[in-house]
Amino acid sequence: MTGRQAVKAYLDLMSQPCRAVLIFLKHNKIPHTVEQIAIRKGEQKTPEFTKLNPMQKVPVLEDNGFVLTESDAILKYLATTYKVPDHWYPKLPEKRARVDEYTAWHHMNTRMHAATVFWQEVLLPLMTGQPANTAKLEKALSDLNGTLDKLENMFLKRQAFLCGDDISLADLLAICELMQPMSSGRDILKDRPKLMSWRGRVQSALSDSFDEAHTIVYRLRDKFTAKL
Repeated sequence: MTGRQAVKAYLDLMSQPCRAVLIFLKHNKIPHTVEQIAIRKGEQKTPEFTKLNPMQKVPVLEDNGFVLTESDAILKYLATTYKVPDHWYPKLPEKRARVDEYTAWHHMNTRMHAATVFWQEVLLPLMTGQPANTAKLEKALSDLNGTLDKLENMFLKRQAFLCGDDISLADLLAICELMQPMSSGRDILKDRPKLMSWRGRVQSALSDSFDEAHTIVYRLRDKFTAKL
């Protein structure tokens, strides 16, 4: 990559996909800079950012004039453009297809259901000043439990990670989503030994980059639980 400038990532670390991108960049030592975009302040709606991404969403990656949106696309681009271990997004078609299989399923399952729990239990009460709606929260937790069942019984059935014997982009995207409900102190994996063991393996594989990226989640958890 001689002659290439460092990639620039536009991120809000309260966003699960943004944390996944940052972890990947740091863990794989890809030269990068980060520009923080505070969604809570509406910074994604400024004319400058809207020009960069008309959808007004993060993450966004800028690589030597090439601009890319959507975390799935960004991670796969980085894995194929930069020199990173093959296990992240394998070249072997069958193994790559397994990662693609999970990421195609991820958005409307792991991401949607974990994010809904976070929305009902953390964001809405913070925005409205009202307690969480118990019925809606229970429905969100029930939907999430169905997704967790599938992670255990399909993706982790006979292997250490979601798509094989080593960590991949699938694990990275999934773990960042499943950490989000911890913002309220809720550990959604605590009664699921198989998923707890998987999380431990993912954290071990990612080492310091995992906790660094999730500092904002831990901080919100401590603030949220202190009020209880």
